[in-house]
Amino acid sequence: TRVVVAAAGGKAFSAGGDIRALYDLGLAGRHADMLPFWREEYVLNAFIKRYPKPYVSLIDGICMGGGVGLSVHGSHRVAGDRFLFAMPEVSIGFFPDVGATWFLPRMPAKSGLFLGLTGAPLNAADALWAGLADRAARAEDHGPLLEGIASARWHGDQATDAEQLDDLLRALPPADLAPGQLAPHRERIDALIGPHDTLSTIAPRLRSLAGEADAWLAAAGSSFQKGSPTSAALAIALQRRLR
Repeated sequence: TRVVVAAAGGKAFSAGGDIRALYDLGLAGRHADMLPFWREEYVLNAFIKRYPKPYVSLIDGICMGGGVGLSVHGSHRVAGDRFLFAMPEVSIGFFPDVGATWFLPRMPAKSGLFLGLTGAPLNAADALWAGLADRAARAEDHGPLLEGIASARWHGDQATDAEQLDDLLRALPPADLAPGQLAPHRERIDALIGPHDTLSTIAPRLRSLAGEADAWLAAAGSSFQKGSPTSAALAIALQRRLR
């Protein structure tokens, strides 16, 4: 009656799909061989979002692209103390996928569009603020949490089991998180991206960030500068249409 998804260990939860393999297939003209990957991935993302039983994601380490699709759509998202989230697709000529057109526009103010255009990284405090995670927990507490989930008596009723899982998560010791970047920069981000601005007006503002003294903003501006303009235009259109 419950599903728990965690990494095997190391520095990443999941850094995403094998983009190099897909790129090589495209270069070889084997486009039909690429399609099953996307078809299965997106169907799986939708299945996770609609799954009727508790789905717990223990997200510790790097979580990007396809790893986000496997975790953020679950009913219960737990960010570890090494949590590092990003949707960096614009830097490879792609667009934020795996259901990002659902969750990015629902982040506070313009922060979701900013992430889609710049690939800026988020930590656990950011994820809690933005609604990408429900709880934060130290990695050392993931084991005891798994034991608690495995030993609990579950009822098979969605609402009852979800409430019981919430109780287990609330009982976790508090995590000592590094300060986030999104909340302190919210006003600046909102000033960069107006509700009706086009890419031609947004782009110079984002490019100018590369010269900022603030390291997080400067990295975001540099990433945008190196990204694909077509991908940026598509990211804006998708988020605005699907909001």
